[in-house]
Amino acid sequence: MEQTDVLQKLLRSFERYYDVKTEGVAAPFVAEAEFHAHAQQYVLVKAAHIADIDSNEYVFFAQERALTCARLAELDGSAWSAGLSRVTPYMGHRCSDIALIIVAQTIDDDAFARIKKTRHSKSYRCSLYGWSNFRALAYETSSGRVAYNRLGKDLRRLVGNL
Repeated sequence: MEQTDVLQKLLRSFERYYDVKTEGVAAPFVAEAEFHAHAQQYVLVKAAHIADIDSNEYVFFAQERALTCARLAELDGSAWSAGLSRVTPYMGHRCSDIALIIVAQTIDDDAFARIKKTRHSKSYRCSLYGWSNFRALAYETSSGRVAYNRLGKDLRRLVGNL
């Protein structure tokens, strides 16, 4: 399956719940998706408001011909910093997760092993103002191999049917 076909299928699967953007995207990425959820807690009636809870997720999509360890580090750093720049922690903020999905023709064995060890997390005011975690997934179109980090395990279901 071609890279563009895989990427289009992934973007279509995100369109139901996420705001997907393919134009005006930051340089190393070909698409972005954002998800925002807001919940309220109250007692008996809405006037007895206790708390607001906001959760966000920012997903960055990259398309590469050959994914190397150096390019993975560059994409990883760009996605993490771009995602953190959008986070606004406050008392009602629960979490803002950041995800990187890479569709590559080939993936070097070093990059394949490194993506499994990729970890980022950040706590805001000892988690009182929420936290951010990083999920990563790389899909090799030539062989169908999938690499993901510990938190990116949920993302593998997206490419399981490809």
